[in-house]
Amino acid sequence: PVKKVLQKLGSWVVRKASGTDIPDAPSGFRAISRECAMQWNVYNSYTYTLETIIQAGHKNIAVKSVPVNTNEDLRPSRLLSSIPSYIKKSIVTIVRIFVIYRPFRFFSVIGLVLFVAGLLLGLRFAYFYITGEGDGHIQSVILSGVFLLMGFQTFLVAFLADLLSANRRLLEDIKYNIAKEAYEKNSRLNDS
Repeated sequence: PVKKVLQKLGSWVVRKASGTDIPDAPSGFRAISRECAMQWNVYNSYTYTLETIIQAGHKNIAVKSVPVNTNEDLRPSRLLSSIPSYIKKSIVTIVRIFVIYRPFRFFSVIGLVLFVAGLLLGLRFAYFYITGEGDGHIQSVILSGVFLLMGFQTFLVAFLADLLSANRRLLEDIKYNIAKEAYEKNSRLNDS
């Protein structure tokens, strides 16, 4: 029962991260067209299942789920050693792919949280200062400055990460075109 609940939760997270509506993200068989396979770039050496679904959603590649009957568990999984281990690796994969495909959103949310925390601490100090009790609250000013600076720097990282993401997309397009040309050239050679 715990496994099924975690599977449903994980599939929901993958649906949200990918924009697809796959009911069972971590399991199943995959049928992938050659065209699609040339567009995918799998970064994770642990499992490709979650990563390819998220990539498909971000690259507007059609994804269809077809129910398949399964056999009973005849042996323990060779892929996962334990449920906590699988959850940890899945979370890392989902966050990593989200950062690859939506870096500006990821880092700007973190930057906003830090900036707001710094702003609130600064307002807290201002309140105590205005009411005449600011002497013992200097640590609020220091912490506010640290949070504001960290928030600003994280916003800068968001812009840099977005630029890197644009370059990654260009490189993926170049890689896809090279793979497509190589396939078409081999096809012509085999036909003649």
